[in-house]
Amino acid sequence: MPEEGLAEAFGVTEEARAKINLALHVTGQRADGYHLLDMLVTFADCGDRLGFLPSQADTFTLSGRFGETLAGDGGTNLVLRARDLLREAVGALAFPVHIHLQKNLPIASGIGGGSADAAATLRGLMRLWGMSLPASALANLSLRLGADVPMCLESRPLIARGIGEKIEAVPGLPAFAMVLANPLKGVSTPEVFRRLAAKNNPALNLASNLAGTADWLAAISIARNDLEPPARELVPEISAISATLQARGALLTRMSGSGATCFGIFATMAAAQEAVAGLHGERPDWYFQATETVSGGR
Repeated sequence: MPEEGLAEAFGVTEEARAKINLALHVTGQRADGYHLLDMLVTFADCGDRLGFLPSQADTFTLSGRFGETLAGDGGTNLVLRARDLLREAVGALAFPVHIHLQKNLPIASGIGGGSADAAATLRGLMRLWGMSLPASALANLSLRLGADVPMCLESRPLIARGIGEKIEAVPGLPAFAMVLANPLKGVSTPEVFRRLAAKNNPALNLASNLAGTADWLAAISIARNDLEPPARELVPEISAISATLQARGALLTRMSGSGATCFGIFATMAAAQEAVAGLHGERPDWYFQATETVSGGR
């Protein structure tokens, strides 16, 4: 279903923006097994899209390039879990709903697709049902859906610490022209963490006086994604993607999350779009998307 068709057919729509880990430092591990992270996160102007409509009975439909991949997901889909948890919290206000997910992002690709979909579901259903939850209750509910969901509820530049629940806005982060690239080959997040050489790495420390794109690029370039080396062992294509983005003129490349999506930051949106045009011809079997990230001052 085209985006304009979704907007026409559904009274309430929500964007589920791709979540980009500009930096991801693994700083420890809790007794319950959860890893402690320091992350610099931003969000792209591309992503999935959801529509919400009152219905006689709960209905869930899919479209988009990667919709078929989720078709057999059943009740495990984070969209349905978000719907059910919110309904449990609000009770009689929650009438049956038709939810449509236009799945434009690759599945399990390190850019928060499922978490962003869950967050968009919470936002969209609160609008459709005409209700809201106290901030603390919504934060707790979103965390039950996954450590990335509270970040995706914000969908703006931020630093997240702990398992992802300690969130601090970053109003000074500029927008970046960017290319997202994925070989459409899955990466096992538990296996990536298992292969980490060290789990007590230095924390993310950003200067407080960063100003302008050049300053931020320099700061990001000396940060890390501690999950990238083990992910490259599992999926060698990640190394090839990074090299390809650099060859096309990226100012900085890095893997996002646990992979396999990598991003390249370009000087301009025109340069990013030109790179994608060439990359599509070079590797038509891979996923490439030119996008721009949101700024902290949006």
